[in-house]
Amino acid sequence: MVASKAAPVTSIVVSRMRAVDKNITYLVDMLLPPRHGKQQWQWYIRIWKSSGVDRINQSSVTEFLLLGLSERPEQQPLLFGIFMGMYLVTVMGNLLIILAIGFDSHLHTPMYFFLANLSFADACFSSTTVPKMLVNIQTHSHTIPYEGCLAQMHFFMMFGALDDFLLGVMAYDRYVAICRPLHYSKLMSPLVCVVLLAACWVLTNLAALLHTLLMARLSFCAGNSIHHFFCDVVPLLQLSCSDTSMNQVALFTVGSMILTGPLSLIILSYAYIMSTILGVSSAPGRQKAFSTCGSHLTIVFLFYGTAIGVYLFPPSSHSGVKERIAAVFYTVVTPMLNPFIYSLRNNDMKTALSKIFGIHTFSSQGI
Repeated sequence: MVASKAAPVTSIVVSRMRAVDKNITYLVDMLLPPRHGKQQWQWYIRIWKSSGVDRINQSSVTEFLLLGLSERPEQQPLLFGIFMGMYLVTVMGNLLIILAIGFDSHLHTPMYFFLANLSFADACFSSTTVPKMLVNIQTHSHTIPYEGCLAQMHFFMMFGALDDFLLGVMAYDRYVAICRPLHYSKLMSPLVCVVLLAACWVLTNLAALLHTLLMARLSFCAGNSIHHFFCDVVPLLQLSCSDTSMNQVALFTVGSMILTGPLSLIILSYAYIMSTILGVSSAPGRQKAFSTCGSHLTIVFLFYGTAIGVYLFPPSSHSGVKERIAAVFYTVVTPMLNPFIYSLRNNDMKTALSKIFGIHTFSSQGI
């Protein structure tokens, strides 16, 4: 059935690419002299043909099968209930953080500005994977279209990297607030905050787009069953029958920069913060500084502890079960815990949230 649907599409694409081949060859013959330059360009054309038309002839996968966390039917209702509850808590908790920061003017500071964006990224991060898994469990259909799989992979990597960058920016904000308080208003002005946020969005989009384009050039003729609950880079590379060396190099290089870059900034910032805190003579001052940094460090350990092991090691070294468990932690558990960690350990957030619930309680009594 899949092959019959893919055959007309494949034949059309192949015919169009062959027409493009003829046009490129004609332009080379017309524009280049009959010397070494023409031979070199014709060699490039042969390489392009072999990596284009031949690859399309080999690949006939139009959809993938997401096998999920477990293939046992008796475990599906339990998984559905657990992940539905975790997803609702994640979305509602992060939405409350955003509303509390938006409605309380006392929280209109750089730290809470980036915290609101982190909550938005966390909600979107979980929304790229969990709803599709819940739909698959409920409908007993585990298929996802080829284009949908690439789109899911793109947004998953984008929001995951955005989480990473925002954690680094928040560490820098804490460094400026504690180590250079007299220059805080200048170094973390509204314009600087907007520029930092825009840079995070641009860099993460470019990184995700690079991996998506590299994945789109691969053939998938070795099967279409993904032993995961979403379309991740590593499981897709394991299904490809093309040369994935370029993808693996990009995954390690870009992944190293995305993960270790902000992590290095976090470590450096907190090294200066610790030295400054230890130099504070008053105990209340130390306690306040530790309380503002403790929540951030907890999220950093939860996020990086699992993400580094998945993306900075070669795919051959991954265990399917361990990889899926680690993915659950940094895609579902960590975004769910963020609102609790930041609200329970932060008196300002407690006050803002109590105001929100107080307003709703008052309005409901008035009605």
